[in-house]
Amino acid sequence: MAVKRPETDLYLPVKHMLEQQGFTVKGEVKQCDIFALKEQGDQGDALSLVVELKTTVNLTLILQAVERMAVADNVYIAVPADCAPIKKQQKSIVKLVRRLGIGLIVVAFVGQQTFVETVASPGDYQPRKNLKKSRLILNEFHQRDGDPEVGGAASRGKKMTVYRQRCINVARYLAQAGATKASVVALEVDDPKARYLLSTNVYKWFERVSQGVYQLSAHGHEELQLWLS
Repeated sequence: MAVKRPETDLYLPVKHMLEQQGFTVKGEVKQCDIFALKEQGDQGDALSLVVELKTTVNLTLILQAVERMAVADNVYIAVPADCAPIKKQQKSIVKLVRRLGIGLIVVAFVGQQTFVETVASPGDYQPRKNLKKSRLILNEFHQRDGDPEVGGAASRGKKMTVYRQRCINVARYLAQAGATKASVVALEVDDPKARYLLSTNVYKWFERVSQGVYQLSAHGHEELQLWLS
């Protein structure tokens, strides 16, 4: 169970880490929880850095960090390692902050010791596209007949997918024609995958009468009526 800590418990561990990196660190500078400067080169240039401290990751923290990007070169958020969002969704949070150009620091409290880790650094980030997932979505979009699903509906339960639409087309034909060879079904419904749908029979809508011949099952009749109603 995570121990509830004030934001101030994060300050010294993060400050010490930044000081080890050569930063001069001060707390609560013009509404910034931490403001730090690091001299660079002989021109008097300095790298500025802001860290916003919070006991958890939430939208308020993200919005604060985005605001701070207008006043510092680099912006981080720092949270306890045992807060619920980090424990449950760290991978997604890292993707989010990297996309925004924000850094993420987590602080672990173990007994009397603290461990500070920079999980994500600020900077430009271009996520790699998942070509396989993208292709699956595009295929589903282009092959789906019409727009049978309402956006925002619960993800659980039966969905009208391209696969189900194909099965419905086959079921409608069998409901009218009765037992038919799979090759004939494929031609009549104009779907080269009809034979595959019949043989795999994922929804248990079809029955094999003889070699290569199928008919609609009792369950298939019931399901067909539900989907067509």
